[in-house]
Amino acid sequence: SAKIHELVPLLFVDDIARSAAFYRDALRFVQTEQWEPNGKLAWCRMERGGTAIMLQQAAAEDGPAEHRGHGVGFFFNCDDVDALHAELQQTGLDLEPPTIAFYGLKQMFLKDLDGYELCFQSPARAG
Repeated sequence: SAKIHELVPLLFVDDIARSAAFYRDALRFVQTEQWEPNGKLAWCRMERGGTAIMLQQAAAEDGPAEHRGHGVGFFFNCDDVDALHAELQQTGLDLEPPTIAFYGLKQMFLKDLDGYELCFQSPARAG
């Protein structure tokens, strides 16, 4: 059967330039693709490590902003969430320290500029 090898969520955002800058500057993603009709950014793909998301400028038909992302969280697996926490704090983010969930993953939660919940997680180290 055909193999599925990647899932890339599409997030509708209110101000794509501002959101792309947040993912690039604060979360240190790299913008690898973009679509700029009439010279204005309307869509982009952001990557970091082996993960990616797409951002798209929201339009009226995408519905009200307060309903976007409701009931959905994005979980990024990483090698060391403590190191990532320290790295992201250096970009100016004010983050709560990672905590260990009952199922053994150390997790750091934050919301992006459009209210999408992001969790970065790694296995909790023993001892």
